[in-house]
Amino acid sequence: MKNISIISSSIRTDRKSHNVALYLQNYLSENKLANAEILDLKQYNFPLFEERFKNLEKPSKAIVEFAEKIKSSDAIIIVTPEYNGSLPASLKNVIDLLYEEWSGKPIGLSTVSSGIFGGNQCLTHLQFILWKMKAMVIQANFPVPSVEKTFDDKGNPLNKELTNKLADLFLIEIIKNIK
Repeated sequence: MKNISIISSSIRTDRKSHNVALYLQNYLSENKLANAEILDLKQYNFPLFEERFKNLEKPSKAIVEFAEKIKSSDAIIIVTPEYNGSLPASLKNVIDLLYEEWSGKPIGLSTVSSGIFGGNQCLTHLQFILWKMKAMVIQANFPVPSVEKTFDDKGNPLNKELTNKLADLFLIEIIKNIK
């Protein structure tokens, strides 16, 4: 079975995007599509990086672990809220930390917002950044508008049938792109 890491990128106190990461993890496991692990940036609590991973003289155990998990994953799903039309600094920080680890890696994007557009502006920024990092961003994405009305705090979708249909299209596309 393939291994997919899900980056939960918000570190805010009352974050809602993490509920989407929980849902995707559960969906992958319950449907036996892949082994899924959430890499929660709030739990990692990384400092602002001054240098790329490969140039750090003494990277912390957490940094080495994170880099290895990205490198060894068959694919990555990034779940991120849209903040002021872009991505959170916590996510940009870890993207810039690595380079070779992103190269050729299939990445699926799930953008989240409290508004009706589901993080479209963030999606555009993130696609460009990851393209520059030589990642393979899949065409399908999983936008979540009005996230607080779409998932509960345990990652359960409030409209399970519709959410599962959309997730299935998204996740099948990711799995199809794993080499």
